[in-house]
Amino acid sequence: MIRYERFTKRFENVTAVDSLSLDVGRGEIVALLGPNGSGKTTTLKAAAGLLAPTEGSVTINDRPASDPVARRAISYLPQRVSFPDSLTGREVVEFYRRLRGVASARTDEVLRFASLNGASKRSVGTYSGGMIQRLGLAVAALSQSDVLLLDEPTAALDPDGLCAFYGLAVQIRNEHRTVLFTSHHLGDVERLADRFGILVGGKLVALMTSADLSERLGRRAVMEIVTDRETLRIEAPPEQRMSILDGIRQTGAEIRSVTTEEVRLESLYRELVS
Repeated sequence: MIRYERFTKRFENVTAVDSLSLDVGRGEIVALLGPNGSGKTTTLKAAAGLLAPTEGSVTINDRPASDPVARRAISYLPQRVSFPDSLTGREVVEFYRRLRGVASARTDEVLRFASLNGASKRSVGTYSGGMIQRLGLAVAALSQSDVLLLDEPTAALDPDGLCAFYGLAVQIRNEHRTVLFTSHHLGDVERLADRFGILVGGKLVALMTSADLSERLGRRAVMEIVTDRETLRIEAPPEQRMSILDGIRQTGAEIRSVTTEEVRLESLYRELVS
């Protein structure tokens, strides 16, 4: 669905993204992580057809991302979304619905999904940041596009908004459509992403599946072993844990308790970024 082939984007003397190659398939949810300035937003804008590659290519369904046919296949939610303060939430959705040529029934559906029914008659100028973000998700969901490009979609969401976003992402996957999103919230990635990539300085430094992540974190789990002599904390993969316990018993120590503390994505992310 989305293909980056040695995609490079430079702004004067700054290389925002450097030779990125990445395929995102149908029915897949892929997350991009990375510190500020790592190239995540540039990567999404290129897939939305808003930025032309300096080198390489970005395609949607085998068409250049800037091609009108390719752009009709996507919905894009920018990191900083804004709407006219004087319009109501319903009027905003109606405007974009007509722009995309979508059936009128979708307005009520997306307002309900975004939990904006009660606020849809109010002007956007009265909305909180989280409500504006939910309205942005409603607009992005309108056209039921093959590809959703979402830049920091959970940044300002409250718990209701998070539930709406998670529900939308799972629905899209079940319908064999595609989501590529950026996030600073590692919980979003662990919960939703089939794969995730980490960008640092415009380069893709890691790309792994959720299964890869589980296996890698599992091998880094920390055993806390309390004996009659001391408390030990040892990082060990599953196949080594019994031999470690046997070795401790052979010293004559009495093992009183053993607990295993799973390593979280946050620690792996920090290691890869650094």
